[in-house]
Amino acid sequence: MSRGGVFTASVPASSANLGPGFDSIGLAVNLYLTVEAISSAQWEIIALTPELEKFPVNEQNYIAQIAIKTARLYGKEMPPLKMAVSSEIPLARGLGSSASAIIAGIELASHFCGLNLTKQEKLEISAEIEGHPDNVGASIYGGLVVGSQLETGVDVTVFSEMDMDVVAVIPEDELLTESSREVLPSTLDYSKAVEASAVSNQLLASLLTGQWKLAGKMMDSDVFHQPYRRSLVPWWGKIEQLAREAGAFGTALSGAGPSILCLAEPGKGQALAASLEQSLDAMQVIQLKIDRCGSKVNITEEASKDCLA
Repeated sequence: MSRGGVFTASVPASSANLGPGFDSIGLAVNLYLTVEAISSAQWEIIALTPELEKFPVNEQNYIAQIAIKTARLYGKEMPPLKMAVSSEIPLARGLGSSASAIIAGIELASHFCGLNLTKQEKLEISAEIEGHPDNVGASIYGGLVVGSQLETGVDVTVFSEMDMDVVAVIPEDELLTESSREVLPSTLDYSKAVEASAVSNQLLASLLTGQWKLAGKMMDSDVFHQPYRRSLVPWWGKIEQLAREAGAFGTALSGAGPSILCLAEPGKGQALAASLEQSLDAMQVIQLKIDRCGSKVNITEEASKDCLA
């Protein structure tokens, strides 16, 4: 199906886990992957962000591959596109860059193949690709999401009005998700699993009721993944200490890392970010906002990027 006009998808970054919510809790934040696309005779991807220049510029590009795969799931052939891609999301830093690319590809297939996919359908496709629903769920729906991926299906509950301040500490070093998962155990002792489940439940309950001190305690009490990954992030302990001294109620590895997410009560994020920035001159400190909308698409008559004109 041929679709005219210029299609734009804007997909937010996400931070997964928040400590004990392993592979289940995701938080959408206001860094964005933006794809602007038009129909074309052949695939052409134009990277507008230097970090993206290392990726293929044809149909082998990951976003294009996801679009092609999604179209095939519905018996459609994905038409070639000319795309301009820009991203504010650091790569391999635990802020959901791969999840945002997956959602962008699904959005392209949904539009250019006339699939008109629902959010639930986008969730099911993306969770199957990603292997867990936390990052992709946050990027689709926005807000704080709690997801489950079972044999009976994929489900998320969305809390779009979650109110807390978010600061990310982003190091220069990358940490690939595959490497970060290699250090995790294949099984947990039953009693440890019960403890881990209780901690995760308590984290969610305390966040929803504004019991910030308790939430921070639960973020520190994770036994699912953080104890095993700590050795991969040597500066983690220093950031934890500095963040607590500067007013954070909790810190956690963002996704698979190496970025550290620092959470503060509403109104305290600016001072927290300023203090961390002063103490951590070798790292990027960003005060973030919770994205409450999720992935957004738009159709216009003219391209905003000259390279697509």
